[in-house]
Amino acid sequence: MQWVCEMALSDSQTALKSLYMSYFGRLMRFVSLYVSSPTESEEIVSDTFLALWNSRQQLPGVANFDSYIYTIARHKAISYYRKQNMEKISLDEVSIDLFTSTETTPEEDLISQEGIKRLNMAIESLPAKCKVAFKLIREDKLKYKEAADILDISVKTLEAHLANAVRKLREALAEDTSI
Repeated sequence: MQWVCEMALSDSQTALKSLYMSYFGRLMRFVSLYVSSPTESEEIVSDTFLALWNSRQQLPGVANFDSYIYTIARHKAISYYRKQNMEKISLDEVSIDLFTSTETTPEEDLISQEGIKRLNMAIESLPAKCKVAFKLIREDKLKYKEAADILDISVKTLEAHLANAVRKLREALAEDTSI
């Protein structure tokens, strides 16, 4: 990515701003999976960009920038929880609404509000790791390897989470339509 090299080689704040504009929304959605407060999410994303700036000299050696920046954000979110004196991060308590920040197409407008509500309820019922894996792959359109790196799991484990998520969603939606 051109901005990454420009920032690393010439300390370009303009390149940092371009990266910020490109990644801010995606990182906010990702961090909000871990942190419920929008203010805290924004602070974590800002800390992510500060860490990126501070380590800009190492950026030319980064093979996959998307995975790199998401991993920084994930570690910042984990550090936030540690500062809150939590012993363990529990994603089971995190509420995810995949449709809060999406734009609809004409085809999607044909889907009834009730259908979306049922799908959201089915997604909410997924186990936490399945929800996060599902969101990274289906909404953020990351590659399996990138999502696995971000979650610090193997690709096979990610595939298992996704298969489990799809199976549970299919079952939940099939139950709703058979009533």
